[in-house]
Amino acid sequence: MLRSLWTSASGMIAQQTHLDVVTHNLANVNTQGYKKRRADFNDLMYQIYREPGAPIEGGSVVPTGVQVGLGAIVTATPSFMVQGNFQITDGPLDWAIVDDNGYFQVTMQDGNIGYTRGGSWQIDDQGQIVNEDGLLLEPAITIPENAVSVQLSPTGVVSVRIADEIELQEVGQLELARFVNPSGLRAVGDRLFVQTPSSGEPITGAPGEDGMPQVRQNVIEMSNVQVVEEMVEMIVAQRAYEANSKGIQTADDLLRIANGLKR
Repeated sequence: MLRSLWTSASGMIAQQTHLDVVTHNLANVNTQGYKKRRADFNDLMYQIYREPGAPIEGGSVVPTGVQVGLGAIVTATPSFMVQGNFQITDGPLDWAIVDDNGYFQVTMQDGNIGYTRGGSWQIDDQGQIVNEDGLLLEPAITIPENAVSVQLSPTGVVSVRIADEIELQEVGQLELARFVNPSGLRAVGDRLFVQTPSSGEPITGAPGEDGMPQVRQNVIEMSNVQVVEEMVEMIVAQRAYEANSKGIQTADDLLRIANGLKR
C-alpha cells in the first residue's frame, strides 16, 4: 500500500482539528474575556532509507541522506492571553483587568478555585458578589442591602455608599491571581480556567501591587478574537484539507494503474 495514503490521511485529520479550533474561536467572538486558541502542528516520525552522515567510498559522508516523513499531527492548542478590546458600560459591577496576565478568582461548585477574565458580576440574595453562574468571587465580598452605590478603585478596594451617609464605606478588597505560564491553564468552560502543573501555582495579590495589574470599573473585556484572522485561517485549513485529499486521490490512481498492469 502506498505510504502517501496514510500520510495524506494524517494531514486531513490534522486540518480537521485546525478547523475545529478556528470555528471555536469564531463561536466565541462575543464571549466576554475569551482568549483565542491556535492549532500547533508537528511532523510525525520519519522512515530513514539512507542515514545522513553515513560513510561512503573515498572517506566522505552522505550529506543529506533519504528521509521520508509520515505525516502531521496537532500537538498543542495554546491560548493567546492577549488582552481583548474594552467595552464601556454603565454597570457598577462590570470590572476589567487592564493587563494580559491577571485573573479574577471564583469558588467553583466543587470547592476549588477557578480563574476567569470575565468581569461581569452580580449580587445574589445574600448580598454576595457572584458571576452570572452564581459562583462566589474569591475572596468573598458582601454588599450591604442598604447600599445605594458601589465603587471600585484601581487597586481593587470595593466601597459602597450607604443611604443618607456622605462617606464611602469599605466592604472588601479584590484579589487577583497571575501565573508564570498562563497558557498552561486548563479551560473547563464557562470562561473558567483551573491551574495545572504546567501553569504553576497561582501568584495572588491586590491589584496594582507586586506586579499585579490594576482594575477598572464600568468596563468589560471582550474576546480577543479577530474575525478577519480567523476567516483567513479557515481558508488555509480548507485548502490544506483539499490538498491532502488530492494526495489520497492521486495515490488511489497510482494503485489503480498498478493493478491494471496485468490483465
